[in-house]
Amino acid sequence: MTSVTSMQYAELAEVVRSGFVESRHFGSLVALAPDGRTAISLGTPNEPVVPRSSAKPFQALACLRAGAPLHGEHVAIAAGSHTGQDFHVRAVDEILAAARLGVDALRCPPSRPEDEAAYRAMIGRGETESRVRMNCSGKHAAMLAACVAAGWSTDDYLAPEHPLQLLVREGIEELADERVAHTAVDGCGAPVFAMTLAGLARGVRALATAPDGPAQAVAAAMRAHPAHVGGDGQANTEVMRLLPGTLVKGGAEGVFVAATTAGHAVALKVVDGSPRATTALALAALHTLGVDTTAAREWASVPVLGGGLPVGEIRLTPILT
Repeated sequence: MTSVTSMQYAELAEVVRSGFVESRHFGSLVALAPDGRTAISLGTPNEPVVPRSSAKPFQALACLRAGAPLHGEHVAIAAGSHTGQDFHVRAVDEILAAARLGVDALRCPPSRPEDEAAYRAMIGRGETESRVRMNCSGKHAAMLAACVAAGWSTDDYLAPEHPLQLLVREGIEELADERVAHTAVDGCGAPVFAMTLAGLARGVRALATAPDGPAQAVAAAMRAHPAHVGGDGQANTEVMRLLPGTLVKGGAEGVFVAATTAGHAVALKVVDGSPRATTALALAALHTLGVDTTAAREWASVPVLGGGLPVGEIRLTPILT
């Protein structure tokens, strides 16, 4: 086991309850100015991290480069972590049907919808957990569609040495401008490639500013169909709705990225894995860079509740306020 101390990282946020600091979130954050230079650097942004679902836009890009015939909301759901609402399921079913595949071709694990209303409705209909309701099913369906289009095998599409996964890796190294540091298995079973936060910021900035081609298509689809990137009431979706043109994508274990069409980009990682301050941190970093985030003010702060009422707040590092 590698020993680390909080001194390696920056204190990104503290949880204040009734005037008492109850918890602290340490981590790293990097923010790039429109010209690509590093404007904010906190903690250890050159330490490799596993980006988890923040890498989905890069995986969607590889699917398009492989020839997957995806457009609009089908690209957005490939780049997203959907909440399992019925319109998400329809989009995934459409991708699979166009590739002449069934739900049984998906290799992501069965899951319940993250959207509570969809979950209650599913229970009322007597439905059980399914692969198509899993938040990564859009990405998996797109990967299968890419394999069919390219003439690659579909039963082993999650193998790190599969041509599609090699294409994912190649795209990440190209956009991040660095070599992949480690290959891991994501929660959905797909390979996920570790990179530095600085590289992750460069990668999402490259997507957000792409003038044409498949990278521009991924960014455009996410902007046009934010509900397919997350779901109603979900942070990714709502921030993109409130800040048109901004790409936002969270990942498990406290990872978050955001980028604007002008080239501002933020990547962060909370080392304890908690996501509760990540959206607010990313918005604060964008604001520090000069981006007008006023429209998303409701997501820029996180109340601490007691008895159902606010009794404190998650206070961000003064560097970002």
